This record gives sequence, structure tokens and C-alpha cells, in this order.
Amino acid sequence: MHKRTQAWLDERLAAAASDCAARQLRFTDLRRDILALILQVDRPVTAYQLLEQLQQTRAKAAPPTVYRALEFLLEQHLIHRIERLNAFIACAESGMHMHPVQFLICLRCKAVTEMDDHTISDVVRRAAEAHHFRAEFSTVEVEGLCADCVLARAP
Repeated sequence: MHKRTQAWLDERLAAAASDCAARQLRFTDLRRDILALILQVDRPVTAYQLLEQLQQTRAKAAPPTVYRALEFLLEQHLIHRIERLNAFIACAESGMHMHPVQFLICLRCKAVTEMDDHTISDVVRRAAEAHHFRAEFSTVEVEGLCADCVLARAP
């Protein structure tokens, strides 16, 4: 996991703004603020947690505002939705591109590790093809215990 410094955050936000501009998309202040909130944490965050944080600087922020911004960030592949947690996490790779992704979700501390393991993606694609299904995209979520939580449980 990358250390979240202000320079790193600024770089990620600038890259997102640049990518949006190149695609002639509006990277509004609200979208930037929500992406910044997601980038600043090392755990998945729910829409309502984002709303609470956003309301500290934008008192009139409402759920639809947050959901619209999240939808944009998802469509531009800047963030991922962790279905099992109903939460969002920044894409580990900067740049706005879709890629197969796998998540390791710790049941104890809720830490999430993003992987882009092509072996797993290939197995999923081949299995889909065996069922005469063309997979366009796949997300795999694996629940278990992270290394820190395994060590904490050790006798």
C-alpha cells in the first residue's frame, strides 16, 4: 500500500483532473473533494461516511450529491465499489482505465487489498467461455484474514 502523503494525494488528484480534461469531462470541485476523501483513507468508505465528512465543509451536501459524484468516479474507473461491504475504495492504479480486479477483504479489520492478477482473470474468462458466456469485466472479492490479523490471532 502506498504511503498517503500530501504530495501523493496532490499527484493523484492532478492526474485525475488531467485525465478528465483529456476526455472532455468535468472534474468538478465536488468530484475532486469526494475522490480526495476516498484517497485519504486506507479502508473502504461508505457513501454515508463520505457524506458525513463532506458536510464538514459543505453543510448542504445531501445523499444524491454524493451518489452522483460516486457514480461519475466509478464510470471513470477512479474508484472501485466493494460489493460485500457496500463501500468504495480508490483504484490502486492511477489513470482512468478498466482492469480486472480482485479484492482481499479482511473479515476482522476490514482492510482491503486490491490485486490485478491476470492468472485469476484468465481462469474466470476461460470458465465463462466454457459456458458460452463472454465476460466483459470481472471483479472477485475474497474474504479472509489479513496477515496482521492472522498474527494477532496466533497463540
